Amino acid sequence: MSILINEGVSVMSRKTLYELQSENVRKTYLFIVTFSLILFAIGYFFVWYFNWGLTGVVLLAIFIVLYNWIAYEQSDKIALASVGAVPANPEEYYVLHNIVEEVALAAGIPKPNVYIMEESQPNAFATGKDPKHASVCVTTGLLQMMNREELQGVIAHEISHIRNRDILLMTVVAVVAGLIILLRDVMLRSMWWGMGESRRRDKNDNGAIILLIIGLIFSIIAPLIVLIIRSAISRQREYLADATGAFIVRDPYGLASALEKIGSYTRPMRVTSDATAHLFISNPFGKAEKLFATHPPIEERIKRLKSLTM
Repeated sequence: MSILINEGVSVMSRKTLYELQSENVRKTYLFIVTFSLILFAIGYFFVWYFNWGLTGVVLLAIFIVLYNWIAYEQSDKIALASVGAVPANPEEYYVLHNIVEEVALAAGIPKPNVYIMEESQPNAFATGKDPKHASVCVTTGLLQMMNREELQGVIAHEISHIRNRDILLMTVVAVVAGLIILLRDVMLRSMWWGMGESRRRDKNDNGAIILLIIGLIFSIIAPLIVLIIRSAISRQREYLADATGAFIVRDPYGLASALEKIGSYTRPMRVTSDATAHLFISNPFGKAEKLFATHPPIEERIKRLKSLTM
């Protein structure tokens, strides 16, 4: 598959579908290994700080192995549960199921599971580890705001993420990022409490304070690394999914129109987090992002879609 944007806007990809899928799987494994090391470093700080010894190290290693297994095998369920998504009733949401089925057929993949979020913001995301274990989730706000062509464009975008195997990497990133953000918050609280105890025990214990400051710096850097990688992955893949989705349904204008409507809605989503924001088709916080943005500007995405040649 080769996708070329006209007028020199951008070359999205000159790789075959199988090359793209293999690349995403390799990146997922690399990400898991890299952040297993980061998680071990953060965990080891806790082991050292609380003086848990060898037992703590062994338990930490077991925890990381189990967490990686969960992140790989159950990440889609975790992502869906974290935003309160529920299965879409086929009778109540017949049109949605019909669109998902026809787009999946056009893309050459099995029909993914269909979920609904009770949320007024128009948005959607896809999750899962492969096309055979995938789900598409849309908000009730999206269904209310879009016509059939626009909804088809959004679904085609999400189906593209599934077909390109983006969902495995993006979902694992969400689960791992969520844990690191949680550990950061726990570490910050532990350090502030620890510093208070240290001052009460010995006002001259500068060594403990220095180590706590180092831990504070590291607790900020680790999630920042996640944010950098997550934003780089997401922005590149959003452009590609836009173009691929347009080619699947042979219509770039449905998604372009949908993005215009989505971009005009500025209220933030009620249920979202930094860990899952990159999964959505548009920024769920309802504000423009610049540094480490998880989504490219909607205006640029619309421009690229309208410059596509079918």
